[in-house]
Amino acid sequence: MTTDAAERHPLAHLLAVRGQKAEAYLLRVADQHQRMGYGQMACRREKASRWIRGDYAPSYHTQLAMAALEGIPPEAIHAHGWPGWLLLALPDHTLFTLPWTTSGAVHALEITGGPVDRRKFLITTSVTLGATVAQWSAAAPAGAAPTAGSRIGHDVPDHFERRLESLRRLDDTVGSGDVYDAARAELRMIKATLKNASFGEGVERRLFAAAAEASRSAGWTAYDSGRAAAAERHYATALRAAASADDPVVGANTLAFWAIQHYSTGDPRGAVDLVEAALSKAPKTGSARMTSMLHARACRAHARAGDTRAADRAANAALDAYEHAGPLEDDLACVYWYNLGEAHQLIGSSALNLGDPKRAVAHFQEASAAHTSHEAYNAAAFPRGHAIYLARLAEAQLSLGDVDAAVATAHDAVDRMGGVTSARGTSTLEDLRKRLARRRGVPVVADFLDYTRTE
Repeated sequence: MTTDAAERHPLAHLLAVRGQKAEAYLLRVADQHQRMGYGQMACRREKASRWIRGDYAPSYHTQLAMAALEGIPPEAIHAHGWPGWLLLALPDHTLFTLPWTTSGAVHALEITGGPVDRRKFLITTSVTLGATVAQWSAAAPAGAAPTAGSRIGHDVPDHFERRLESLRRLDDTVGSGDVYDAARAELRMIKATLKNASFGEGVERRLFAAAAEASRSAGWTAYDSGRAAAAERHYATALRAAASADDPVVGANTLAFWAIQHYSTGDPRGAVDLVEAALSKAPKTGSARMTSMLHARACRAHARAGDTRAADRAANAALDAYEHAGPLEDDLACVYWYNLGEAHQLIGSSALNLGDPKRAVAHFQEASAAHTSHEAYNAAAFPRGHAIYLARLAEAQLSLGDVDAAVATAHDAVDRMGGVTSARGTSTLEDLRKRLARRRGVPVVADFLDYTRTE
């Protein structure tokens, strides 16, 4: 079984963690299957391989036998589905069972500060997400507990906040690989400060807010680097720290970024739940720009779920909210990247998901031709994002039969991506390349495919 497979499927990872062969595991399942009165079960090695590849799922009785072996109640199969319920058998769900207290938040920071989790599958289910969001909404903020360390003042969180602001900007230009390591280093320093220093309540809450932002940044860059499980652990930790900070801004922002991961990896309904939770706190952020951004994320999630009506409502809400946005320089630091052009890019992407390439092209073009220069999408500042949006524009043009335009746009996307490390961006461009490969007989397409060949 390949390392890549173990990173991508819970069953493969479970077997890898235990050092167990598929055949041995299937024999145990078959024995349990028979003990439970379900009869004999074939246990050839390829059966497990097909489950992991997603060719088909185990039968209901087989899943009951597996759950019994793992000590997982049968109702979990219904609640989480296959293979989601298998996550409950993995040893890392401690993070999601910690108390929602300041000590629980510090413990979460310690857990996520450990070895990098390189698995490529989501480690949360709809039930886990629902419980996490509900507990975040109800959690009490920190009230400074007595500590024995040296006393620090507001200058320390000041330093952390400035450093985290720099990390956001570096991620835009150099990509996620190195920034992920830097975000984890910031997280370790903030955690050590929370554990070892003495401070007042105001400083403590700002430190927790900085920890939340560092963990959110680590979550985003982990996801962009292809580490799905690590990203979810960081997002869950960020939400705990945001609750201790009593900071609705970093909490809502974390949920928005977490939603991107879920609607991009096959769980749009989970993404809708995350964004709706963020929108419930939007009035407390005091930012129409953030409210607009959250509606735009909701539009993406609904579009991925195939709900045209809900996506259209969210798109209109995003544009309506943006009309009340103040100057960018006076707004929240975390929405520095969001303007009217970005809103059109997100709405255009949603239209493409919903099978409306003509409308998608219109929004993509509107993004660059926004009413004023500061409202147009800033392609120079966000090369990775621009490359991804160009790939989506090329896909829309290809769907409309404009092959020449699609190839020209694809060339632009590849050039923009050069020098920026991003597994997400690379995957997007590779998907576009596969779509174009269906038109290999067209000379300009053949030239592009030769130009971008990596072998």
